Amino acid sequence: MAGLYVLVHGAWHTGAEMDAVAGHLRKSGHAVHCPTVAGNNAGDDRDKIGLEQAIASVTSYIETNNLRDIWLVGHSYGGMLISGVADRLTDRIKRLVYVNAFVPLDGQCLNDMVPPHYVGLFDAVATANKNAVMLPFEIWRDAFINDADFELAKSAYAKLNPHPYRTFTDKIALKRPLAELPVGKSYVNCRQDIALPHSLPWHPRLSERLGLFRLVECDGSHEMFFSNPARLAQAIEEAARD
Repeated sequence: MAGLYVLVHGAWHTGAEMDAVAGHLRKSGHAVHCPTVAGNNAGDDRDKIGLEQAIASVTSYIETNNLRDIWLVGHSYGGMLISGVADRLTDRIKRLVYVNAFVPLDGQCLNDMVPPHYVGLFDAVATANKNAVMLPFEIWRDAFINDADFELAKSAYAKLNPHPYRTFTDKIALKRPLAELPVGKSYVNCRQDIALPHSLPWHPRLSERLGLFRLVECDGSHEMFFSNPARLAQAIEEAARD
């Protein structure tokens, strides 16, 4: 059945990096929106934009475009955003789909869910770059897009942009636990994703916070939006369907 998707990108990305997956979903007859979140547009002030502004930008996009019965998909950091949006626009959402994404508890920030060595790296980079963070290519290549060849890893990395660090350190405010939201929930787990180490896994460590949820697993890295968009689109469809 054709549906309406809103794909919310992760850190360092824009909506444009969702286009390949969106194209496969559109071929299946779905309508797909790929907004760029506040903080990741070219002219945005990375020093001033925090998590609330990022969430509000997606909320505003949905309201401005009068979108309803949405399959709301969040990748990685996008999990923080769709969690906040769902808390505010519950009645517009048909199902939440987390793609190796963060699932916060009330009062948590993204940095609360990552290994300490990432926090140390991000702190140092943000201090030197006016509160913006960027991934070193070595981490991107080996931990984020380990299923791609070197040329694809390099070309994908060139599309990334500095990310506002406050969105990692600001704590989210949720009126109720995500498990209590009266919407469907799914989690897509890409098995070779080591952006978070397997000792601190995306699934089931974070996914189980959704309460009752549908699990869809596929082979691939954290960045299947680049490395295998057709397979990722298929997994998202499996996660979203009735």
